[in-house]
Amino acid sequence: MITLDSLCKNYITTQGTIPALRSIHLRVQPGEIFGIIGKSGAGKSTLIRCVNLLEKPDSGKVIVAGCDLMTQTPAELRQARRKMGMIFQHFNLLSSRTVFENIALPLELCRYSRKQIETTVAPILELTGLSDKKNYYPAELSGGQKQRVAIARALSSKPDVLLSDEATSALDPQTTQIILQLLKNIRDVLKVTILLITHEMSVIKSCCDRVAILEQGEIIEENEVGEFFSHPKTALARDFVHATLQQNLPQMIAEHLLLEEQPNSHPLIRFWFLGRSATQPIISQLITQFGLKINILQGNVEYVKQHAIGVMTVAMDGEKDRLQASLQYLKKIGVNFEVVGYVPNDIIPFV
Repeated sequence: MITLDSLCKNYITTQGTIPALRSIHLRVQPGEIFGIIGKSGAGKSTLIRCVNLLEKPDSGKVIVAGCDLMTQTPAELRQARRKMGMIFQHFNLLSSRTVFENIALPLELCRYSRKQIETTVAPILELTGLSDKKNYYPAELSGGQKQRVAIARALSSKPDVLLSDEATSALDPQTTQIILQLLKNIRDVLKVTILLITHEMSVIKSCCDRVAILEQGEIIEENEVGEFFSHPKTALARDFVHATLQQNLPQMIAEHLLLEEQPNSHPLIRFWFLGRSATQPIISQLITQFGLKINILQGNVEYVKQHAIGVMTVAMDGEKDRLQASLQYLKKIGVNFEVVGYVPNDIIPFV
């Protein structure tokens, strides 16, 4: 449905030429929810704006539904854009228009009759859960409701493709999940293809089928979401995955945490279990094979697209050579870990 081939985009500044996108190759299949993730400044917004040519690439191909947008006349491009809805971070609603009127605006610009507008908008209001809000003004709505109006407006032209530019970053976590579920329902009901960008791994985990990670204008990794979480290949992907599994230490332990090993202290280890290791009896193996004492402080295992991922924080006690041997063993079997710090023995006693 969406194909980007050798896509390049540069910005000319007083400091010189800044490459925003470097030879992007991307395929988004029909009916797929495809996520692009990256840190601020990675080129995410530039990429998604190149898909509908709000930003014109310097070179490469942008093919949507079999049409190469780079070769279209202005009139042909306007027609192609009608099949691409776009959702923005800050809603961009007109404050003087009601919910119904905001959704109807693209249809008015296309000179639909009043009857055609009503026939088109009514089912969209129902799909997005806004039927009872159609006569409200934006000032009377919550952030989540405003974003639903923006989504409904993007759907009014019956697009084949929906582009989402950080659509949930201004929302609280609970509202974010509601919006993500709505996007999945829209994909399932209307069979649209969705390309979304985000800097939040929770969005990728909850909503997407496949994901690509963007760094300094380049796609450095792409995979099915479950595989991406359970087998990240690049350092940046591992950082993103670990961040979504991060847990805060209990306050009492955090207050006494030592950055360097001291006498009468023991290490605090955080494990990330990805793929098969998430369901293996790692703790019992460390106890029986290396004779360690282990105090489990916190832990969680969840499933992403049927792939198990988990995190656990433990305090470990034992002879120093056995502790080192156990960490080497964890590396060997593919368990990622970090030494968070060291805790005095009297804070977490083992006897």
